[in-house]
Amino acid sequence: MMTVKTFHKVAAIASTAVMVLGVAACSGGGEQSGSGADHTKEMFTWVSTANDRAQWQAFVDAAKEADPEFSLTFDGPAFSDYWTKVKTRMTDPDAPCILTTQAARSHELKGILTPLDDLIKANNIDVSMYNDAMMQGMTVDGQILALPYDAEPDVLFYNKAMFKEAGLELPGLNYTTEQFLSDAKAMTKDGKYGVAIKSGFMDNAPGTLAHSFGGVVTKEDGTLGITDKEFVDGVQFAFDLVNVHKVAAAPSAADGDDVGQGAFNARTAAMIFDGPWMYGAFEKELGEDLGVAVVPSPSGDTIGVIQGSGFGISQTCQDKEGAFKVLMKLVTPEVIGAVAETQGTVPSVESQIERWAAKKPADNVAAIEELLKKGIPFVSNNSWNQVSTSFVQYSPEGYRGTQTAADMLAAIAGSAQ
Repeated sequence: MMTVKTFHKVAAIASTAVMVLGVAACSGGGEQSGSGADHTKEMFTWVSTANDRAQWQAFVDAAKEADPEFSLTFDGPAFSDYWTKVKTRMTDPDAPCILTTQAARSHELKGILTPLDDLIKANNIDVSMYNDAMMQGMTVDGQILALPYDAEPDVLFYNKAMFKEAGLELPGLNYTTEQFLSDAKAMTKDGKYGVAIKSGFMDNAPGTLAHSFGGVVTKEDGTLGITDKEFVDGVQFAFDLVNVHKVAAAPSAADGDDVGQGAFNARTAAMIFDGPWMYGAFEKELGEDLGVAVVPSPSGDTIGVIQGSGFGISQTCQDKEGAFKVLMKLVTPEVIGAVAETQGTVPSVESQIERWAAKKPADNVAAIEELLKKGIPFVSNNSWNQVSTSFVQYSPEGYRGTQTAADMLAAIAGSAQ
């Protein structure tokens, strides 16, 4: 499912093909776009895979369960194209009223999203039920631009069997980077690595560790924080896992996430940084050997970075009140819980965590709950696309040791200003 990175480098179908398939092919019923259509019952979103389609349909089905008269259609391009195409689509007279956004991209879409504060107040909605970090991420310039349906902290997945075979204690809720490195070294042998590293920035060792070291992508004044010492130290630690400590294989800039994830699934790597949306896929391959740990930090204190997505309303929508009533039926605790149960998204409403946690080992659930409690939002600014793309392009130099994290991040930040 495409939550924040499923928001990920999955193989995307051509956006034009998605649009040709149109609302009928990937909708939950209702009228199609066009003159006379009720645009309050239409949603523009990313539809890259069958999993995406199943997730959006799960929201429609759950809302229909509560209200048989509920109707919502959805269409959109591949995730990789969405952030550009949504800005154009929302200028059309027949544009859908509802759209999706990631908390991390809410700054980027603030020009097309309607502030929801007045609608929230008029309809007596208690937004305190939603994850606080996600609400911070969905708030731009003091205004709420979307309401979240999930809250996905970056986690450290690990192979319990490989830890036990190496005579290691399983990670708990306090995990230092020193212990993490020691464990990785102990499991790097016989052609296997302690850690699998992907090519991306976030949902991966560099970005996740940068936050656990105390850094942030975007500072409170809106400027990039990727050159601050804490952020740089976390990224350098990730680079050193490959070049200095030899506990991970260097990723290629051309690699998709599936390369590192495949190594973890194949048991040729004992640990991997990723998002909870990968839980089902990893569990399918590893079964009861799948473990989830908090992200290691220098002090051992848990510092999580939380990503997630939500629903907003276009500024061009002619009936914002009507659209808000539709939107609210998508983010009730019951609907969010139903989707969490069937699709595996970590719910943005704490009362629904139990539905997500059903049949999962208690220690795995405890790690994610700890990260949710102590997490900070992942907030980007308008330059994030360029920063992320540049990092993937140049990070192989960091893993090879031919460029330091400080120099690389300074160059990336300089070109993104």
